[in-house]
Amino acid sequence: MTGARDEILAQMRRSLGVTGAEAPRRAAVEERLARAPRGVIPERASVAGAERLAMFKLKAEEALATVALVKDADCVPAEAARFLRDSNLAATLRIGEDALLGAMPWGSTAIDLSKGASFGSDLNAMSRAFGGVAETGTLVLASGKDNPTTLNFLPDNHIVVVAERDLAGSFEELLERLRGVYGKGAMPRALNLVTGPSRSADIEQTLILGAHGPRKLHVIIVEG
Repeated sequence: MTGARDEILAQMRRSLGVTGAEAPRRAAVEERLARAPRGVIPERASVAGAERLAMFKLKAEEALATVALVKDADCVPAEAARFLRDSNLAATLRIGEDALLGAMPWGSTAIDLSKGASFGSDLNAMSRAFGGVAETGTLVLASGKDNPTTLNFLPDNHIVVVAERDLAGSFEELLERLRGVYGKGAMPRALNLVTGPSRSADIEQTLILGAHGPRKLHVIIVEG
């Protein structure tokens, strides 16, 4: 498919008497891309501060996730332990190599912590999200060894930590920030957009949780 495309473009260049490497032509294309108008963004996405936080929490809970707010990162392990205990789940948790998660005071809890990608045998996992989108309550998770994609989908229960400052009103706002952080040519291999726990109603329109991923999704928002 790529070969056919390249041949078609080469034929077009030959007919126009150009190579595609001419500086004026490349500059014109770059200018056009830079001036590309933004798409329509819903008015409800134009939120900030406490209103943005409240909208994200509301939309995430409407999607059947549970949400808890903690005052700082050191409070995350205790909240994770509370969630596991109240959900009658084993006190086990797998995380990736994320430095922020690893530096949290896990020793103050009874959680048995393991690190690395999941191979399908883990009951519970925790990831740190790149950010969240308030208009839909969606978590944005960038792949990599710090937060392996397998942790997002293989365990039965998923806990996601996101900083309040990393919440955005719209998808466009968050994706623009993502490009700024990673830069051209260094984007994550995969970007997972997660809204609530996995579910399906394909069979007789009966809602089943955990159809293609975690049955439970618990979001811990670090305030400030």
